[in-house]
Amino acid sequence: MTTIHPQALVDPKAELAEDVEVGPFAIIGPEVTIGAGTVIGPHAILKGPTTIGARNRIFQFASVGEDCQDKKYKGERTELVIGDDNVIREGVTLHRGTSQDRGITKIGSNNLLMCYVHVAHDCVIGDNIIMANNTAVAGHVHVGDGAILGGGTLVHQFCRIGQYAMTAAGTVVLQDIPAFVTCSGNRAEAHGMNVEGMRRRGVDSDVINRLREAYKTVYRRGLTLDQAIAELDQNNTGCPEVDTFLDSLKSSQRGIVR
Repeated sequence: MTTIHPQALVDPKAELAEDVEVGPFAIIGPEVTIGAGTVIGPHAILKGPTTIGARNRIFQFASVGEDCQDKKYKGERTELVIGDDNVIREGVTLHRGTSQDRGITKIGSNNLLMCYVHVAHDCVIGDNIIMANNTAVAGHVHVGDGAILGGGTLVHQFCRIGQYAMTAAGTVVLQDIPAFVTCSGNRAEAHGMNVEGMRRRGVDSDVINRLREAYKTVYRRGLTLDQAIAELDQNNTGCPEVDTFLDSLKSSQRGIVR
């Protein structure tokens, strides 16, 4: 049964599924759809059009689905879409999209967004991602599945963070981070593959070694990016993880961190 605290404000045009809990002083506006088992904490504010999946937990003072901070935004109808089983901690801000992009900010499933994380307009956040306290990603950023962004990471607009990439605390990202690569610094510099993260996910040691060799081809041999991509294309024998790394190189539009 849905439980709404008597001091919460829920617009009649909001749609709440079974077993949703809404805490005191939360405000849920029209065109907000919330899936079963989601818990909305006290003082959270949800603005539509926003669709939230099942079993999410949104903590106090989060702002979900607010208008974006892009000066080009003129009140167009845009959306925020959130998947299932996310934890959205205190003070997180998630903004809807803009008509300059697809009009949708999208957050996947099984993510942990720690306190005061900001996800700007038109971002695409994958699944199984950790964004630590005070991390902020600007508009149009894409973050791949399994990535970990350390506390206070700042990501420039239009950057792409590859799958299972990792940043250290305080990293400033101005270019794309390829899949599996770890970075730190202001500005970000690459510091090898996310070996420990791969081991924790059960990636085979042979695959890890092949990714290390691919990293050396890009970062240690003095090749241009095009030369490195050509060599990896020629030498890869069908390892899916190396394919993922290679695809993240090929799709980069801002250049990669070095």
